[in-house]
Parts: sequence; C-alpha cells; structure tokens
Amino acid sequence: MKPTVLVVEDEAALMTLLVYNLESEGYRVLQATDGEEALLLADEETPDLAVLDWMLPQLSGIEVCRRLRARPATANIPIIMVTARGEESDRIRGLDTGADDYITKPFSTAELLARVRAVMRRIRPALTEDLVTFGDLTLDKVTHRVRRGEREVHLGPTEFRLLQHLMEYPGRVFSREQLLDAVWGTDVYVEARTVDVHVGRLRKALNGSQERDPIRTVRSAGYALDETYAA
Repeated sequence: MKPTVLVVEDEAALMTLLVYNLESEGYRVLQATDGEEALLLADEETPDLAVLDWMLPQLSGIEVCRRLRARPATANIPIIMVTARGEESDRIRGLDTGADDYITKPFSTAELLARVRAVMRRIRPALTEDLVTFGDLTLDKVTHRVRRGEREVHLGPTEFRLLQHLMEYPGRVFSREQLLDAVWGTDVYVEARTVDVHVGRLRKALNGSQERDPIRTVRSAGYALDETYAA
C-alpha cells in the first residue's frame, strides 16, 4: 500500500512537477490548490504526510498547519512547509506552528524528495521498512510472509494487505470505508460488510488456541490493531 502525500500548492507548474516526482517515488498524491480544499481533503482521507506551501489562497499555509495540528485526526501528520520566505524568523514561526521540516524556494525536487523520505522514516518507520513487527507478529513486505512467534501464518492476498495496513498504524481506528479505500482501492466498488468478512478470516488465521486476538472491534467506528496487545 502506497503512503499518501497531500500536496498543497497553488502554482500549477510546481504542482505538476511535485506530483510527477512523488508518484515516481511510489507515493500516492492528493492535490489541493488552496487552504480550504487542503483541510477538506485531510478530513476525508488522512494523509501520511503533507507538503504545504506557505502562501495560499483562502487560508495561509501557517493557518492550515495550525488547524491540522488542532484536530485529533490530523494532529500527528508530518508537515513540510514550502515557501519563498527564507528569513530565520519565518522558519522559526513555521516550525513553532507545528511544521516538521522547512524548505525554501527555489529548491531541487531531489532535495524535497530526500526530505520527504527522511520525515517518513522518522515519523512512520513502518512505511519505509520491509519488515514490520507488532508484538509477536512479523510481516515481511518483500516475501509476503507473516509469522506469529514461531508459527507461520498463511494469509490470502487481501488479508495480507489488511494486516499490513493495520500494522503500519498500530492503535489507530479505521472505519470500514477507510479500510476499503486503503486495501481494495478507491476505484473498486466493494460493499462495506466485505471488510467484516475479511477481518473474520484474518482473525481465524492469526489466532491459535490460547492466543489473544490483536484486532480490536470499535463499535460504530471500525477496527484497530490493539496497542495493549503488544505490551
């Protein structure tokens, strides 16, 4: 599953360049050309990282950053501020508002991509590693093998993608609709109750006798990989 980057930029040429290079690096890109649109997109589909221009129509990048940090669902999204403002006071203001990194125009796409990779490794290391672990669960994204302790767990392709997504965001509750988008894709129509069927299959494969179920069902909300399980 590709990490999702929200790019907020009102210059069409720069947006095209950023989208092309990020997609070439394997990221899925959401595009917003003003601050209001950025907040709506972040509400609809929480991105893994935001590349946020300072100077925007409707709302400034600083205000968008402040509002993202104030909302529980987006409070921990890594944010890279992009701006023509190079003064130290502006950089400090951007970082104090909640930005994780800061890059000044003009910049090379290679530098921006390096910063995106660095922030992603630091904030969400599971997204950039081949081996993901949680408690006694180990998932290898290269060989598509899963182990629970010493036992190998045999999963179908859909259950593997479902477990991978949950393991990359331990403790985070995903609605059925969010899991459908992440695991099945936005271009495929699948009924929400299909998620329940595959979660059931995943649980059956993961849980042997005397093993605790690591998947928590949150009533009226969805599913999460239970953080207390890893303790």
